[in-house]
Amino acid sequence: MTANILDGKAIANSLQAGYKERVAALAARGRRPGLAVVLVGADPASQVYVRNKVRACDAAGMHSENIVFPADVDPALVLARIAALNADARVHGILVQLPLPRQFDRDAVIAAISPLKDVDGFHPENVGALALGAPRFVPCTPKGIMAMLAAGAIDPAGREAVIVGRSNIVGLPMARLLLGRDATTTICHSKTADLAFHTRRADILVAALGRARAITGAMIKPGAVVIDVGINRLPDGTLCGDVDFDSARQVAGLITPVPGGVGPMTIAMLLANTIEAAERG
Repeated sequence: MTANILDGKAIANSLQAGYKERVAALAARGRRPGLAVVLVGADPASQVYVRNKVRACDAAGMHSENIVFPADVDPALVLARIAALNADARVHGILVQLPLPRQFDRDAVIAAISPLKDVDGFHPENVGALALGAPRFVPCTPKGIMAMLAAGAIDPAGREAVIVGRSNIVGLPMARLLLGRDATTTICHSKTADLAFHTRRADILVAALGRARAITGAMIKPGAVVIDVGINRLPDGTLCGDVDFDSARQVAGLITPVPGGVGPMTIAMLLANTIEAAERG
């Protein structure tokens, strides 16, 4: 068996083509969707992510602002800028690129963003709404994964879903979304005693543990859907995911590549959340 590829880049491009019409309709009413991205420091990976987000906004006809602070900035200045963005009618979505330098209280920064503009879905109010099954904003990566499953005609209902990773950004919201679609959901983490026991039961396996090629083909159920959230840079400069793609592809039924899988979908969902914020008025 050789797995088919679930092409996140192609799915994202198709979705973003439809965003242009929604943006144009809003712009005609004087509500051109706007996204502000705040970057602190000069981390190369973060710079690439921010650049891709701003480029995607521009391609969709959205207003975008790229706000950059030096790594040693006083957190009070960043918080003041967030407060100004909260009050700016041109801005419907605010994203602070993570990770932040050590002098920052990450939770305080996230809480400073208006929950009505928190298009990352990380504000405590939005996390609680998702937990209650009535989300305002769904975090972009889990939302993108659900869109990929839909594009692949994969119904989670009744299936065994295993998520490796329990972060607030991916693992926990991913579990909530899969539960909401009637999957039987297991969350694994660094203290899980026998990881392979769980992963080999998964009809849908989401790898988000942040360790290069940690999930091998021997750990995958034949025919499973494998979603690789990880992106790791190897010593030779190449990128790979948390799944050992070559061995996994020989076992899985459907698999996402790295790069070109989950990453483009995350950006597409960021645009979708911003557009939805503008549509809500």
